[in-house]
Amino acid sequence: MPRKPVAVLVTLLLALAGAGLCVLAGTPLPWMMGPLLATACASVAGAPTAGWRPLGNAGQWIIGTALGLYFTPQVTALVGSLWWAIGLAIAWALGLGWFFGGWLHRVNAAHMPEVAAPKMRATSYFAGAIGGASEMTLLAERAHARTDLVAASHSLRLLLVTVTIPFAMQFSGLHGLDLNPPVLRAVHGPGLALLALATAAGAWLMHRLGRANPWFMGPLLAAMGLTMGGISLSGIPSWLSNAAQLLIAVGLGVRFSRAFLYAAPRWMASVVLGTLGMLAVSAGFAWLLAQTTGLPLATLILGTSPGGIAEMAITAKVLQLGVPVVTAFQVCRLVAVLVLVAPLYRWLYPDASDAETG
Repeated sequence: MPRKPVAVLVTLLLALAGAGLCVLAGTPLPWMMGPLLATACASVAGAPTAGWRPLGNAGQWIIGTALGLYFTPQVTALVGSLWWAIGLAIAWALGLGWFFGGWLHRVNAAHMPEVAAPKMRATSYFAGAIGGASEMTLLAERAHARTDLVAASHSLRLLLVTVTIPFAMQFSGLHGLDLNPPVLRAVHGPGLALLALATAAGAWLMHRLGRANPWFMGPLLAAMGLTMGGISLSGIPSWLSNAAQLLIAVGLGVRFSRAFLYAAPRWMASVVLGTLGMLAVSAGFAWLLAQTTGLPLATLILGTSPGGIAEMAITAKVLQLGVPVVTAFQVCRLVAVLVLVAPLYRWLYPDASDAETG
């Protein structure tokens, strides 16, 4: 159990109130947007907010399962035909992260003399990489970087992208690739129980193998395998999907604190400006892909945006903007970044790497 069960319960009630306000206001993604903003603002204000990792894992499990149900054989064939576009998106993400890291280093290195040059290079590089916050922080720790700045950069980037893109999609009127298999609308109790067991086994296996995001990737792959094989057990109830969004949002919102913003204001300001710049140029890259693939621009913006896989896939799911394509782009990018970002660092900055290990 969590150390502060009362704080966890109060945080969940606050998140639920935030979701209710966003539902009444008609904002996009109310069950993610409301809890995220409510818990983040409360945390920055100094309130004793708290999360509980098993609840966040449960949210990842449910969303991973729900997304996997979109991958019917017909949809899988469509995604497979886009392998070249996914490859370009991976190269784009690696290059964009490198430029973002270079921007952070250029703006902050001279103003943080207390951080040694090799450590500053590693901090900027892993803070700029377009990957998961926990994974990039772990890689940064191995490179002897400032893990607090790396974690802060990724948390703030995810918050900005998660808040900005849904509003932009809703107000722009862009439409995506709406592929909703019938199984998504049919909920069967026994089938849902079997689906839960199968996807839980997938999460357990990924955890045992030490893979990244096991509570998301395991259920996603298990549900994909069943759906691609033509096995339709059950859809996911809408209330369960909403609860999962709330739990994921709370896990992100409680990362923030008052010290989080005041520790390195210049660093945080450069992260904000850099993230907004990445959103703009990524939209341009998505437009180029849309011209060559014929896919809707909204779908490709989500697929190539510098956001988190769960957050962007949820956006695609709720706004019906092409879940399978967005998920495929984001999953392939995540795997490629996790595999390549550390070797690329050693190749790009051999002097910094040698200084850290020596």
